[in-house]
Amino acid sequence: AGMAGAFLMEIRRGTQSALLVIRYAAAELPSAPVEVSVCADSLEVRSGGSCDAAALPAGVRLAPSSCRGLRRLCGDGLHLRVRLRCPPPAADVVFTLRESLKPNKDYIFYCQSCGDIVVKDRKFLRVLPLPSENWNDLVEEWCCHPDPFARSTLHPQHGDCFVGDTYFLLNSGNESHVPESPKSKENSRVICKRCKTMLGETVSSDTIKYYVTEVNIQPAEGSFSPTPRSQFVQSMVARCLLELSSAKSTFRFTIKGDNGKTYILIWLLNSDTLLVESLGSSFSHNDFTLFGDILTPSCGPVGTWNAVKVLYQPCIQCRNKELADAWENDMGVHSLKFPSETCLELLLILGLSTTSLPPSLRCMNSFQV
Repeated sequence: AGMAGAFLMEIRRGTQSALLVIRYAAAELPSAPVEVSVCADSLEVRSGGSCDAAALPAGVRLAPSSCRGLRRLCGDGLHLRVRLRCPPPAADVVFTLRESLKPNKDYIFYCQSCGDIVVKDRKFLRVLPLPSENWNDLVEEWCCHPDPFARSTLHPQHGDCFVGDTYFLLNSGNESHVPESPKSKENSRVICKRCKTMLGETVSSDTIKYYVTEVNIQPAEGSFSPTPRSQFVQSMVARCLLELSSAKSTFRFTIKGDNGKTYILIWLLNSDTLLVESLGSSFSHNDFTLFGDILTPSCGPVGTWNAVKVLYQPCIQCRNKELADAWENDMGVHSLKFPSETCLELLLILGLSTTSLPPSLRCMNSFQV
């Protein structure tokens, strides 16, 4: 009858409310009447003698009597809002980058793309956070005399790991990094010897910057377990956004490449979202599933994901230049720097996420969701 039997539920933990979208394979509703049953722990759709049902994940319980706002949107399916009977499970604790590294413990840095060892058995005596990127610009506001830090640099010693917003600073020691050119400018690119991916930059003769999106750090006593690239990039960027929004009450970000170009403008909308999606449908899986092959639930016909919801604008090929210039001069906007290739990857990930949403949920004002 054209019934997809698939649904997407966007739950807000803070308000204990959910938007439920029951989707169809075709743009139009089937000719037979459609009956939707919302139960505390399941959803059921009947039409033309067929029945599609899905059990909700453990911990997600609806209050059926609170259903309201039922409407049909062409191309989307049926929308309705419903309250939750109890708060959904709390999101996984997001450790800060600094907390993920412990002093006096051996670590191995792997290339995230190919798994090659970049830094082997390094023990840090100190793991310290770096100040904000623009800390030096604020010194004149703090001091009534010439900048006392003008000739000082924050370079780690051999037992140090300094943690920035999007990178780690390590003393190069005896590590065999591979710069693009041994005689290039001071900030030369650090390249993986096996897959030639950019891992970071040489900041000085004895200091290397490794970007958090390019290295996978594991305790030396454990075994290396690779993470799909797109999943890793999403989790690390989300972690950066959450840390900065929590610490600095900053919710607008510019994503810049190592070449200084602005690639994306991101506005963090909320971080308490739980997505529930049914994966069983009578039409192409990739036409509906929110993450396609990027993220796959552990098991079962219904997947759940903790998510951050962002609004974004691409800035490649001079798009949104006026808005990007305005954000550049806005003190309330924080800049995040990643390798240029990773910025393009992130833009692709955002685009795939947007196009997999129901059409009515893909845009908010002039931003993409």
